[in-house]
Amino acid sequence: MTLLALRDVETCYGASQVLFGVTLDVGVGEVVTLLGRNGVGKTTTVRSVMGLTPPRAGTIELDGHAIHALPPYRVAQAGIGLVPEGRQVFPNLTVHENLVATAATRAHSDDVPWTVARVFALFPSLRARAAMLGATLSGGEQQMLAIGRALMTNPRLLILDEATEGLAPLVRRQIWRCLQELRTTGLSILVIDKNVDALIRLADRHYILEKGTVVWTGTSPELAADATLRTRFLGV
Repeated sequence: MTLLALRDVETCYGASQVLFGVTLDVGVGEVVTLLGRNGVGKTTTVRSVMGLTPPRAGTIELDGHAIHALPPYRVAQAGIGLVPEGRQVFPNLTVHENLVATAATRAHSDDVPWTVARVFALFPSLRARAAMLGATLSGGEQQMLAIGRALMTNPRLLILDEATEGLAPLVRRQIWRCLQELRTTGLSILVIDKNVDALIRLADRHYILEKGTVVWTGTSPELAADATLRTRFLGV
């Protein structure tokens, strides 16, 4: 069953077009990735979904309901949680305040709702820093907080833009462990990252973007078996 559906999405910044007919799906309980070199349109795809840069053409639906004309707060209310590139935690709020600032109590079907206690169980290091300001956290701790903040909206779909960018190897492993755990809960996830090996282990399917267009889509076994894809579309 499809949860998120993009069809022929075209998005521009002024007169500069970035997306040229992007079509992709994320199923219920599925983990999907967006891959590609820098500047190919991955973040713009996320911004289009979230209503931050509305598409000029095409449609975006969540569970069959059009969201491409909605403002960002309505997209979030519809059930999409975003972990943005650069984390963007509230620097002058404490860890606890960051988590409750945008919390929503909605739950879907029989899902166990996300609470501050559940986030602290997922990221134990945040519990000891609950009273610390967001600006004082390390980059890894801020990323954990950004994920926790998105989960506190109790989303149906979690989107992570550059999930482990700039993080130390130990923290990266913690983030991948977290995403594997979230996968077992049945949460739908759309993730962008450059660590292809980790994404192959995590995700069900992948989309590769090149110049604002989907140039390949397939499963993790298919991506792992085709080494030429990395050279053609993912190498620096």
